[in-house]
Amino acid sequence: MNVRGELVTLRAMGPDDASALWRWNHDPAVVRWMNAGYPQTEDRVRTWLTERPRNDYGDVLFGIEVTTGGQLIGLVRLHGAEAETGCAELDIYLGEQDHWGKGYGTDVMRTVCRYGFDHMRLHRITLTVVTENLAAHHVYRKVGFVDEGRLRQSFRRDGRWYDKFVMGLLADELR
Repeated sequence: MNVRGELVTLRAMGPDDASALWRWNHDPAVVRWMNAGYPQTEDRVRTWLTERPRNDYGDVLFGIEVTTGGQLIGLVRLHGAEAETGCAELDIYLGEQDHWGKGYGTDVMRTVCRYGFDHMRLHRITLTVVTENLAAHHVYRKVGFVDEGRLRQSFRRDGRWYDKFVMGLLADELR
């Protein structure tokens, strides 16, 4: 099942997406504000996508495609979902820099949150964002996420410590 927004279509990811994922994970601008982990080979990324458990309520990984043309431009994930609490965490990134600042991120956020609230019956979605990642913070606030807290010096990059905002969105707050 694909999930359609205005500009994007969210679909399950598979081994054929390994090249793009590997390329994005090795692009310093893309992973600037992410915990990128350790470098992996493209074959290891393909193996991870092959062996990864299928999407289910607790962990849903979507590839982000441009609706017109079908180009894969990023990924978004709802994980840690628990039916008992109705809560999940959200991770997103756009790997294709030529799609930054053009409304794709906003559409992805609205689309995946609508999916989480309507299809998964979530009540709350949370995320964290490095305080200096102004563009992402702006998009999250635009769709209704609220700053709920601050994790002091919880992200390290280039020999410097940064804070993160903890943000939350309730089902009736999505804009």
